Amino acid sequence: MKLGAVLQSSADFLEKRKVESPRMAAELLAARLLRCKRLDLYAKLESTLPEKLVDAMRRGVVRVGKGEPVQYVIGQWDFRGITLKTDKRALVPRPETEELVQLLLDCKKLRAVEAPRILDYGTGSGCIALSIASEFPRAKVVGIDTCADALELAGENAAALGLADRVSFLNCSEIDLADVFEGGAIDAMISNPPYIPTAACKRLPDNVREHEPMQALDGGADGMDVIRSILDESVMLLASGGSVFFEVGAEDNQATAVARYMSELGFDGIETHNDISGAERFVTGFLADGI
Repeated sequence: MKLGAVLQSSADFLEKRKVESPRMAAELLAARLLRCKRLDLYAKLESTLPEKLVDAMRRGVVRVGKGEPVQYVIGQWDFRGITLKTDKRALVPRPETEELVQLLLDCKKLRAVEAPRILDYGTGSGCIALSIASEFPRAKVVGIDTCADALELAGENAAALGLADRVSFLNCSEIDLADVFEGGAIDAMISNPPYIPTAACKRLPDNVREHEPMQALDGGADGMDVIRSILDESVMLLASGGSVFFEVGAEDNQATAVARYMSELGFDGIETHNDISGAERFVTGFLADGI
């Protein structure tokens, strides 16, 4: 079969199964198999694929058609210029989280610190911690999570990117952070925490609800259980003037609620930020009187 025909039949199959962006999903699968960029496929549409590649494409298309995220099927995903291994151990890195990292990188207060200590709370695949280390070489980055499987994946990504000596990962379900970090030792905390209300988790798309780790999505009754916990801990861990950067839910005025809670804890310079789609997605601020 020619590549063009394979792509068309694959996209048609995925469309019938109501897969979002079926043509793109088919192209991503083909690009992975052919080891090329997705846009390069259009120069190869008339080329004939070996039968083993057609069979591999069929297997991948069937998996995506059953709801598995295409990022898990191809096993990797690009995030801010680095390529990460992706599988069911952690959430698929989202474009909005790339914007969260940019907010930290644009922070003049943090850039003024000679060797800032940055804590990535809920590191998952390590996408935030590793992208910061890649783009901010002076930073000392620690990623923490409660999931051993996610931390294993993050470690594999760090090793593959040559960043294992610059980013460390800790299981915060097994340790007390107060025993690891002195009070006031952290210059910034960044997090894409579980922020979806429990009831809303049931309404997530099937490919998310049935395949991605629910513990990384479910934020409790109002979606803020983990956010409040992080903020409570941050008051002890952050240095005076230390900053926080949160990705939050775009619905139910969650950004406003997070900002209000930060204010109650003594944070200053609190701002909410929209993502590229215009949704209120991020909250930032700094602790005026840390330890």
